[in-house]
Amino acid sequence: MKKLLTVLLAVLMVMALAGCNSNKPEPAPAPTEETTAAEGSVLNIWTWNTEFWEFLGEYYADEIVDEYTLKKGDVTIKRTTYPSDGGAYQDALDAALLNQANAAADDKVDLFLAEADYIIKYTNSDATMDVKSIGVTDFSNTYKYTVEAASDANGVVKGVSFQCCPSAIIYRRSIAKDVLGTDDPAEVQAAIDSWEKFDAVAAQAKEKGYYMINTTNATFRIYSNNTTSPWVKDGKLNIDSAIEAWMDQSANYAENGYTAYTSNLWGDEATSEMLATGKTMCFVGPAWYFNFCMGNAQDPEKGCFGDWAICQGPQAHFWGGTWMLAATGTDNPTMVADIMNTFINNEEVCSKLVSEKMQFSNNQKVNNKFAADETYGNEFLGGQNDTAVFAELAKNIKFQNVTAYDQLCNEGLQTYFQQYLDGEVDRDTAINNFKDYIRTTYPSVTVE
Repeated sequence: MKKLLTVLLAVLMVMALAGCNSNKPEPAPAPTEETTAAEGSVLNIWTWNTEFWEFLGEYYADEIVDEYTLKKGDVTIKRTTYPSDGGAYQDALDAALLNQANAAADDKVDLFLAEADYIIKYTNSDATMDVKSIGVTDFSNTYKYTVEAASDANGVVKGVSFQCCPSAIIYRRSIAKDVLGTDDPAEVQAAIDSWEKFDAVAAQAKEKGYYMINTTNATFRIYSNNTTSPWVKDGKLNIDSAIEAWMDQSANYAENGYTAYTSNLWGDEATSEMLATGKTMCFVGPAWYFNFCMGNAQDPEKGCFGDWAICQGPQAHFWGGTWMLAATGTDNPTMVADIMNTFINNEEVCSKLVSEKMQFSNNQKVNNKFAADETYGNEFLGGQNDTAVFAELAKNIKFQNVTAYDQLCNEGLQTYFQQYLDGEVDRDTAINNFKDYIRTTYPSVTVE
């Protein structure tokens, strides 16, 4: 069934990726029968986690009914959530979208979230609709790549992101001071601004009794975001030289003890390194990572709140992001548009995302205001103005070499290569196991 659903949805896709049209605002379209019809009484949102749902409850809804239900006026907003790992969220969402035309009004998917790793699967399909047709027309303050990522091959915009996700090295100030003699972001950046320097500091950290990174997976997104070719090229599986370089680094770090673990990035062992007792100097991630995923570091009793700072690291990159896509057949087009406009153009809401939630919003005007404010600082980062850092890093974001296969290729490569890092198989066997996984998961992709 999983393969059938994947194939059926794939038929709807156009795999070419193109940039969007102008980011300048356009006049709102004339009301149509669809947008002037009575709205549905239930708006269904599909997600894989609770991050955006929590923001929706705090900054948009009138009432939080329970963990799966919100109220906005007379409309009930419901959340359906499946885990992202292994494509479970996509599989469930695909089934719902294929049944969209036959679903009862209160069961229709109205708005669903997607990640960068597979967003073009949905933007280049009939399962999503042109958001300009429902009143989302002003992209003048959004970051260009976020609009490009949500556009189909013809430049039709199918959704928006509430965040921009330049990623950085997030380092422990106290450990950096012990290893490098400084915790100043500019000086730390100078010490790790190439992979050669990064590896050299890893050796220094080990001499001092520290780890450079908490798990070999930590640096994967830096490498994968700087590939020069896609995972699938001309219908064939393609392992880019940047991915090969990550595998080489991972083997080196595992062999020399530069990493605390080779385990899953989200595992309890890896995240335990964020506690005050941790011995890891560097983590990698965007604003959403330290505000949504570094709870151990923020633990008031066991954490190390304030003992952190950020800098770019060896290469500019971005990681992930969450896009809201408008589902074709929604019976709540007006509210869908209102939610999208709220999280990209409402300056009060976007400002709260920055000041209250440590987000880097998808509103350049708001971000630049905080970046220029000499009195603004992030307490988690010891008072550093992270928005100013991210505003500079955002200028270097490239949305390129993206395919609909990226999530499972990224997950699969790391999972099977870990077998080698853990000494269970040799390197060639690990890579062949990954290739077998791709053959099974994507029968239409040629694997050599």
